[in-house]
Order: sequence, then C-alpha cells, then structure tokens
Amino acid sequence: MANEDNLFKNVIAHAKEYGFIFPSSEIYDGLSAVYDYGQNGAELKNNIKEYWWKFMTLLHDNIVGIDAAIFMHPTTWKASGHVDAFNDPMIDNRDSKKRYRADQLIEGVIEKLEEKIEKEVEKAAKRFENFDRAMFVTTNARVVEYQKKIDEINARLKDAMGNGDMAAMKQLIDDLEITDPISGTRNWTDVRQFNLMFSTEIGSLADDANKIYLRPETAQGIFVNFLNVQKTGRMKIPFGIAQIGKAFRNEIVARQFIFRMREFEQMEMQFFVKPGEEMKWYEYWKAKRMKWHQTLGLGSDNYRYHDHLNLAHYANAACDIQFNFPMGFRELEGIHSRTDFDLKAHEKYSGKKLQYFDTEDNQSYIPYVVETSVGLDRMFLSVLSKSYVEEKLEDGSERVVLRIPAPLAPHKVAILPLTKKDGLPEKAEAIMNDLKYDLRCFYEEKDAIGKRYRRQDAIGTPYCVTVDHQTLEDDTVTIRDRDSMKQERVKIADVKAKLIDACSINNLLRKI
Repeated sequence: MANEDNLFKNVIAHAKEYGFIFPSSEIYDGLSAVYDYGQNGAELKNNIKEYWWKFMTLLHDNIVGIDAAIFMHPTTWKASGHVDAFNDPMIDNRDSKKRYRADQLIEGVIEKLEEKIEKEVEKAAKRFENFDRAMFVTTNARVVEYQKKIDEINARLKDAMGNGDMAAMKQLIDDLEITDPISGTRNWTDVRQFNLMFSTEIGSLADDANKIYLRPETAQGIFVNFLNVQKTGRMKIPFGIAQIGKAFRNEIVARQFIFRMREFEQMEMQFFVKPGEEMKWYEYWKAKRMKWHQTLGLGSDNYRYHDHLNLAHYANAACDIQFNFPMGFRELEGIHSRTDFDLKAHEKYSGKKLQYFDTEDNQSYIPYVVETSVGLDRMFLSVLSKSYVEEKLEDGSERVVLRIPAPLAPHKVAILPLTKKDGLPEKAEAIMNDLKYDLRCFYEEKDAIGKRYRRQDAIGTPYCVTVDHQTLEDDTVTIRDRDSMKQERVKIADVKAKLIDACSINNLLRKI
C-alpha cells in the first residue's frame, strides 16, 4: 500500500507539473475538492468525451444526444426523490474533528476482510498445483469465517441503509470497533443524514419561492425531455438519450484527488425499453460498457463488476464497473435498471402524460429505463494513473512516460527540427502546417533532441517526427514511437496517413 500511495502522489504531482490538473484558485490557497484542467488535461478530457460520444451516438442508430440545462425547475428534484432522499449518513470523530461517510467506514472493514480472503487464496494457489478456488473458498475454515463475517456486516448495513436507521448504523460501527484513521480513537458522534444538493436562488429575491438547486446528476434533464426527443426524432422503443454535463454534490468527504469532487462531469445514457425487457438490456449494456473500457488497453484485469447489495429506491438491479485505481478497486461506471420510476414520478408531479404509444402492440405505456453512467473525471484518473510509468532504461538513465492510448493523447505528434538552423525549422513548420488540420501537433525546437523526447514522453505524446539534414536531401523524417522508443525512417508523403491510422478514435471504436 505504501508503494501505491507513493505512486498516487507522483501521479498527482506529475499532473500539475505537466499541465494536466491544477488546484482551483490556487493563488488564493485553493478550494477543497475543486480542480481545474490545464492545457493538456483539457485535451485529454475532450478526447475521452469524443470516444464516449461517438460510441453512443455513431455506433448506435437508436441513440441520440442532448445538452440539458444545469438549472431545472425545483419540482424536478422533488419528483426524482433528491429533495427527500438524496442523503449520505454522516459521522464525526470528536478527537480528530474529521467527518466521514458512515457506510464507507463499514465498507472499509468489508474490503479488509475481502483482502484477507484473497491472501489466503493466493497462498493456497502457490501450494497446490491443481488449485480449485471455488472449492477452497467454501471449505477452508478461515476463509469461511471471513465470508460469514462479510455476509453478516452486509446484511446489517443493508437493513440500516434501507430503513434509514442511523442508530443501527452507529451500533454497527461500535460493534466492529472501527477507529478513526487519524486520531485512532472510537470517540464517534451519532450518525446523521446529510443532503448533498447545493441550493441557490434564481431571480432578484433570495427567498424560498426562488430556491433552486445545482443539479446533482444529469439524468433528470434526459427524463424531462423524453417526449420532446421521442416525438421530434420519431424514435421507436428501444432507444437511448445520451448526455455529457456537469453535476454538483456537496460531498461529506471529498478526497483522493479528482476521484470524488464537488463539481464533476458525467457521461450518461438512458435507454428506454419495453416493460419486461429491462433485464435483457441491463445485461446487454453491462457487457457493452465493459468492452468499451477494456478496448483502451489499460489491462482487462484492472476492471471488474460489483453488484449492488443496497439498491437505490428507483432500481431493480444495479452494478458498478470498478477500476483498479492506485487506492484499489473503486467505482468507475454504474449500470442501473431504473424501472419506470423516473418517468412515472415526473408524470405525477407535472400532471403531463409521459407515455409512449407502441404501434406494434397498439398500446401506451411508460417505458422502463436502463442507465449507464460513467464519471468523466474518474475516467480521466483511470487513464492517467494506469498510463503513468517510471522506468529505468538500458543505458542506466530513467524516464517518466505517460503511455496514454494514442487516440486519447493530448498531442498526437511532436514536430522537432534537429537544430534551429540550416533550413530545418522551415521544413518542420511546413510539415506541421500540413498535419495540424488532422492531428493535434506540438512544435518545439529548444534544447537537445533527447531532452525534447523526454518532455514529450512526460505528456504522453505517442509520436515524434524529427526533421534532420537528411530530410533536406531525400524528404524523409524519423518517426519515434513513445512506448518502444524505436525510430523508423518514413517518407514525408506517408507521415500523415501513418499517424492518422495510429491515432484515430474511429479505429479504436472498430475494435469494440
């Protein structure tokens, strides 16, 4: 864990040093859990958006995109349940003065027990040649005891969360003898509910009549526009509506860099289906979304499914796609079967019919919904953290490289004249002027070529095109590969096609 902590710190420092992420308002000592994306971060973020948007709206002829407003009528959040039920259980330690999510403290105990099970499995797998994991975890006394404890904790947590029983949750924390990670004491307050929505006023008067909320999720903008999109787009069930947008949550504990922030961005798609067919589509989108993630090449074993034990009030099935972040496996994307809760609630509160007329069955009904929702900032962190590599080279030197998938890299190619004289800059600029309409290019002529290579490695540029004196003789350049550091001589006329093919998001999508 110490090595992972150091890695995470290095990733955070690297992100700032190379223009990916800055603390917001840093000259005023920053703002807790709010970050700005720098010049390279903005490019990477936009490329991730493009990868998601094209997957949803280009590869599926029954999915369209919208861009709903952040401000919505306040009754929207009453209908959705956010006003009454969008709460997290909060607990304070009296000695450290720190605040925590009570359910996450309990889940931390479960994670430790699961880690103990994995250690037992790993030890046994090394001892036995024909190791049967399924049999081992059901027969080994120590593992069975750990699993029994996990099941007991999960059952108590589920009951407490489902019933809103804060006293039962506090009792569970006491029974598990959970200590504060800072003070080391168990001097806890009672558990209380904490609403996560930010409120503000619209208009010139600051009173309750003008109170509105910053949206805590982007999904409701899709639901209230369901009929607008369906009718104007002549959409037939099943169909989806996709959206990328900002959301805001007043998190009790916002931590772990950009993993949990108060202002964040979501990429969501709501898929409207015929009632009774939701579980078929739920399984379909679970598989599709996992494939989308794994196609990036960050390592298939860094992803896993995690089924929800405590379902939200609107869901009849839910799971997370978890990613192996530096702090362990955490939620990256959620897939939920939301039933007809949202549309039915908005129909009730608005007094407007939100039903779909199915011409094939000659009947009207409120569709069920399957949701896929991925945090853009978490997606950014998954790419950044797994791309960050510190390596020692054969010549004894060291380098830090971001092995960002080429289609997502902030810059696709750096154009580097070997020297600042003999006509090399002019030749390099001509090459860049030809490439820049198709590829994000970076031009640099300062410092030795080796130092420039290292700087491009550090920001994740997959290719460097070096213009040297031979270029003036035969119109060839050297293309250097970021990951292998191998170089090949290529005719200038062939450079564009070669790089576009290697860096195309469309080619990445074809693999899904």
